[in-house]
Order: sequence, then C-alpha cells, then structure tokens
Amino acid sequence: MHRRNLIHLLDRYATPFIEEAAMVDKTRRFVLGNERCFDRGLAHGHVSGSAWVLNPRRTHVFMLHHRKLNWWLQPGGHADGNHDIAAVALSETIEEAGATPRQVRLLSDEIFDVDVHTVHATATEPRHTHFDIRFLIELDDREPLDGNDESHAVAWVPLHQVMRLNNFRSTYRMVRKTRSLTNEGLRPSAARRIAASAPPRPTRIL
Repeated sequence: MHRRNLIHLLDRYATPFIEEAAMVDKTRRFVLGNERCFDRGLAHGHVSGSAWVLNPRRTHVFMLHHRKLNWWLQPGGHADGNHDIAAVALSETIEEAGATPRQVRLLSDEIFDVDVHTVHATATEPRHTHFDIRFLIELDDREPLDGNDESHAVAWVPLHQVMRLNNFRSTYRMVRKTRSLTNEGLRPSAARRIAASAPPRPTRIL
C-alpha cells in the first residue's frame, strides 16, 4: 500500500503541542480515507511536503519570500503523486533554494512537524486543504544559493528573527523545536541525500 510508509511515520510521531497532535490525527484519518491523498488532483485536499532548513550550526533558517503568496516561508510543495514525502521535501529544497543535490542533507527520516492549513481559492484551483508533512534538512550557509523564480528573495534568517517574518503558529512550533535540538535528539537518517541581530539580507532579489 503506497500510503503505508506515511501512516507509519505518523504513528511514530509524537509532539508536545496539543494543536499539532490534533492535526496529526486529522492527517492520519485523511490519508487512510483517501487513496489519492498524494494527488494534487484531489480537489478538497492533498498531502504536501516541506522542509525546515537549518545551517550546520543550527543558528539560521533558510526561508524564501514566496512570489505568489507574498509570505516568507520554508521550501515546500505538492507531492504530485510521490508517496515518499521526505523525497518531496528534499527535491523542493533543491529546486526552491537553487541548490545542488550534494548540498542538501536530510537530518532525520522522521517527521519534524505536521501542519494542516487551508489554501484559498485561485483562478485555477478551488479552496482546499494541505496536509503538510515537514522534515528537517541541512544546507551549508557558506555556499551561495540563488533561489528560483517562484520567490522574490531567499535569505538565511537568524533563528531569533524568524517570527518577525512569519508569525504563523506552525513557524513558532518549529522555532521552539529547533532551540531544543541536540545531536542526540536527531534520529539517524544515514545522511540521506537526493542523487536528486540585523534583519536578514536576501541573497537574491528578482
């Protein structure tokens, strides 16, 4: 069953945040009840994958100023039928950061955060729900990253300033989780890769 791996990830995932625990349960029910849960064509909602991207020192978060939404966000996107959501998060990071596969490292195969949110209707898509599965990814902030045309700008944002750019509750959770990270707290991922104080300074503006 193509949904089995995600169900197992959700079953293993535990969060101290009450509102997130409710979203984990909601996501699990959605996945079990919708065989096409990874398909963007499922109009009322679908699973998406995103990445909370840290530098090696865990002091900065990679964020992009989304051109369409006009928000500062973490990399992420639709699964488009891919049931390997960690791979989706990795590929979206490579694409949206303008990185190469060798630069991107999955820090854990386990879920880092789960968020369920509404996406408002557009000219091409009705109002629907994203069941977003987030993974923890590392990029080297010493290497140049140019982003792509989906964003106005990309930036390495100091952890203590992330909430100035994005004050969503899910962002608050991920900042809190980052502050509590230790090397022992990360479940090994075998360094999986795809062979695939001042305000943040954008590294690219279009």
